[in-house]
Amino acid sequence: MSTTTTATETVPGSISVQAHEDKPISEQYNYAHLFPVFQKDEHYPPLTPFEHVDPGHRALKHENPRSFLANAKVTQLTPPIGEEVRGVNLATLDDTAKDQLALEVARRGVVVFRDQQDFINSPPETYLEWGRYFGRLHIHPTSGHPEGFPHLHLVYRDGKSSFNYELSDRTTATTWHSDVSYELQPPGLTTLFLVAAPESGGDTIFTSQVTTLKRLSPDFVAVLRTLKAVHSGFEQADYSRSGKRGGVIRRDPVEHVHPVVRKHPVTGEESLYVNRQFTRRIVGFKREESDAILNFLYDHIDRSIDSQVRTKWEPYTVVLWDNRVTAHSAILDFIETSERRHGIRITPQAERPIPALEGLKLD
Repeated sequence: MSTTTTATETVPGSISVQAHEDKPISEQYNYAHLFPVFQKDEHYPPLTPFEHVDPGHRALKHENPRSFLANAKVTQLTPPIGEEVRGVNLATLDDTAKDQLALEVARRGVVVFRDQQDFINSPPETYLEWGRYFGRLHIHPTSGHPEGFPHLHLVYRDGKSSFNYELSDRTTATTWHSDVSYELQPPGLTTLFLVAAPESGGDTIFTSQVTTLKRLSPDFVAVLRTLKAVHSGFEQADYSRSGKRGGVIRRDPVEHVHPVVRKHPVTGEESLYVNRQFTRRIVGFKREESDAILNFLYDHIDRSIDSQVRTKWEPYTVVLWDNRVTAHSAILDFIETSERRHGIRITPQAERPIPALEGLKLD
């Protein structure tokens, strides 16, 4: 995995990605074909509902749903969330193993796979084939994507530019979120890998929304299970409309109502489903009432260090997480080093969030 580049690499579209001044011009960046592009005339119609069948359901019927890990070294990262796996090649998994993988990620929240050279160095078409196994691929409405591959979401920052959704008017850039939770059918199993990373820093932090819910009192959880909240993509679109992040809006922004507490379709676990980045208000509550509850929950998520795990990006690492039971944030502690952080996210959509409270109406 390389962190170097040529002096100036012009990305098709409207971006010119500059090299780091301290890198030799002669060194070639192997992942220039994955630079972000933003094309002003690229626009897509609204997403339509679809039926999602989670592959993890099939793994529940297997005699040993973890047999794909039989020859691997598996290390639990923390009791509530996360494990690290060495000795599994994601590029060679068959369908049975992929089903088991989906179940494992649902149960552990986050699974970190090391030594994935074969997967990361595959062509973009292989990334798409991988993602489609787990659900319908999402095209992000505002982020950059590689030329010709709109279904691949890119994170990108270097010493010259940033094409991420970053809010700089706060004391910290850490913003807990579940990816594009404003969609009617937000993502489930999600894959991310970095092809360039800072020498240190730039980690991704995850929290278990199953555990953050369990930390609350039963009576309060009973109230939360009756609530639903609006998740909005309008602010993210306005950020791009202002000229930041590449300045494109590929699909008109939407907002949707989701349960505050959702149930996983495979494991049956209940999890908190609000996040500071996209959740806006509780349905049926006055603004002050809604803000009081949501701000308490946001602060609870922020402070629940005993529900969190921090992932370090060793070379050739692929991280999979279940957006239905986790929240996460990039850690932008490397900005002053001007190093490149360049990642590719594969984002299959899942079902519309299932209320933990049976019979709760969302429409």
